[in-house]
Amino acid sequence: MGKRRLVWMGSVLLLEALGIGLLIIYGGGRPEHAGTPTAARVSAVEVAERAARQAVSAADRHESKKDKQILFGDLHVHSTFSGDAFLRSLPMLGGEGAHPPADACDFARQCSRLDFFAMTDHAEGLTPRHWKETKELVRQCNAVAGDERDPDLVAFTGFEWSQVGPTPEQHYGHKNVIFRDTDEAHLPARPIAAPWLGRAFRSMRAAGGSAFDLVKVPLLEFSRRQRYLDVATYLRENQSVVDCPKDVPTRELPPDCREYANTPHELFDKLQQWGFASLVIPHGTTWGFYTPPGYTWDKQLAKSEQDERQRLIEVYSGHGNSEEYRSFRAVEKKPDGTLGCPEPTEKFEPCCWRAGEIIRERCDDPKSAECERRVDKARADFVAAGSAGHLSIPGASVADWKDCDQCRDCFNPTYNQRPGGSAQYLLARGNFDDPKQPEYATFGFIASSDNHTARPGTGYKEFERRKMTEATGAKSAEWRQRFFPEKKKTPASVSLVREEIMALPPFQVAFVERQASFFMTGGLVAVHATGRDRGAIWDALQRREVYGTSGERILLWFDLVDGDQRLPMGSVVTRSAAPHFEVRALGAFVQQPGCPDSAKAALGEERLARLCLGQCYQPGDRRRQITRIEVVRIRRQRNDSEAVESLIDDPWKRFECAPSEAGCSVSFDDPELKRDTLYYVRAIQEPTEAVNAGNLRCTRDAKGGCVEAHPCYGDYRTSFDDDCLSKNEERAWSSPIFVSFGKEQP
Repeated sequence: MGKRRLVWMGSVLLLEALGIGLLIIYGGGRPEHAGTPTAARVSAVEVAERAARQAVSAADRHESKKDKQILFGDLHVHSTFSGDAFLRSLPMLGGEGAHPPADACDFARQCSRLDFFAMTDHAEGLTPRHWKETKELVRQCNAVAGDERDPDLVAFTGFEWSQVGPTPEQHYGHKNVIFRDTDEAHLPARPIAAPWLGRAFRSMRAAGGSAFDLVKVPLLEFSRRQRYLDVATYLRENQSVVDCPKDVPTRELPPDCREYANTPHELFDKLQQWGFASLVIPHGTTWGFYTPPGYTWDKQLAKSEQDERQRLIEVYSGHGNSEEYRSFRAVEKKPDGTLGCPEPTEKFEPCCWRAGEIIRERCDDPKSAECERRVDKARADFVAAGSAGHLSIPGASVADWKDCDQCRDCFNPTYNQRPGGSAQYLLARGNFDDPKQPEYATFGFIASSDNHTARPGTGYKEFERRKMTEATGAKSAEWRQRFFPEKKKTPASVSLVREEIMALPPFQVAFVERQASFFMTGGLVAVHATGRDRGAIWDALQRREVYGTSGERILLWFDLVDGDQRLPMGSVVTRSAAPHFEVRALGAFVQQPGCPDSAKAALGEERLARLCLGQCYQPGDRRRQITRIEVVRIRRQRNDSEAVESLIDDPWKRFECAPSEAGCSVSFDDPELKRDTLYYVRAIQEPTEAVNAGNLRCTRDAKGGCVEAHPCYGDYRTSFDDDCLSKNEERAWSSPIFVSFGKEQP
């Protein structure tokens, strides 16, 4: 046998061995399944004890309140059926592995001990099989709950429409769609996705490219290869789903295609075609992670973009607070209609401005004309790049950006806050396409978690930052280099064109590393319901008789009182005389360590440790103090010339509360009522420590400017045992009461 033939045969054998090896390594991916909830409900005695804690005695309440109770829930929960949740579950990010929808049921029931929750995985990542299993899982979760008139837990079916536009004109934002009923006859055949993010999920590779190269990663972590094989299977399954044909009524579409809605109007139209009872809840409306600089809610005030299903807005989540309006902007329109970079103020520094300052620090002569030219270019390049502006300054660290684009005087602000999407702004702003009949938003306020590890209601205790919040990142310097290869600092900024930005993976476009400092434990939605059952909870949501909390189970009542008539939060009324309001709030119970014995018995030690992380909602007997009640008054805009900031009185009134286990009660009037006005209240609790409440933890100068940032990283640069705790004033936000002045109710 000749030498050449031996070489040839050896090559064939080597290739065959390599092929067999690759098949063994890469052929073992498992599809993600919904799982099965634990078949153990919370006892009727424990549920009754919880109900008693979430109320006050009948003697302390007005007679009309006796038939209602406060229930707590979470209407914004993701499992690893969502693409972003699946990726953050990988070992390279220190992920925990699979957290399927069944985990959400068990966590809500046994760990956070909620009264209700909703599954809202991203529609863009849900395949037909995922959607079918989600619907069935919710039914199984409810089947464990016992008597449907008095269940220990109510689970709702839903999905998230995760729209992202690259420009303010194209951006509408994310909305959760939640359905009242769970039987197959009252649920759509498909979730409805948003196009850009949907296609991004389908073509998902890596933040940083090579880190998610599924041919390399299992070899780098061979002993933990299974999760990487699973994600390859997940992506292949998503990529196999074909787009639904266009211009076909939704009920006539094939059940196994992916359906898209480009705008809220299209989403509402498709839901109308199904005809099922549903709610559409916007969220993250100020979150600059995906919201382009310069965005405002304005176009969604048009009549065509509003719908009766959109009655509530999420003002708080584990992604921060979207309530407060500020007049600053990250970009500004120039006289020629193009976007420019506004100058900083004592309370706000735009990131486009900071980009120029970073380049200035790299100049050999910061005072030279050449340096100034580079500074101006850097600001223009940042503005042109939109949400990817940080990529225009190679080699800039998270700390280099200090606290640009951040609200310095807001409570737990969202990352890169976009105030034009804040709840206060959109409630004050009017649409005057028809000057005789202006359009306004009329939203009730809720809060939820937006958790991505199937853990509804994470805010009951402040612990485990990387598991109870969305903070995550490379587990080592080596892995970080694979995610975000270090770029050399350049003396000038880099111009990025729109095509380059759109070609990037979605989580590379955004400044992933910086946002880790802004992830909190989640909020809660509270309802004033006539019972514990599904119908009573749904009716309260429909009435807007709801409020949100930053995670603590604060009790809150807010009523307009007119003689014997009491109208609760969320009401729309007509008045021509000074309205009178009453507020009452009680602080949340101080938590005891550990978990109840019943949770341990239901889940077992191993599952309790992995899912609840050894800590459950377990209240003691002492309530925290309510320190003050703040009243916010917002006048509705009468025309475009009225500045929105002049219409928002925040706070309009402030009442200090004496320390008392009985909570705090106040009343007030508005003798100045002369126009359409809305009122809502905040109940503020005594300071306690909370995860990431310090955000970037800036060292500040005498004027409040950020001299040096000390980020709380999601990756190895901050110890995984460091929860980045800072003092925080937890709170509850009532839904507004809307007062139409001297005319018939709309």
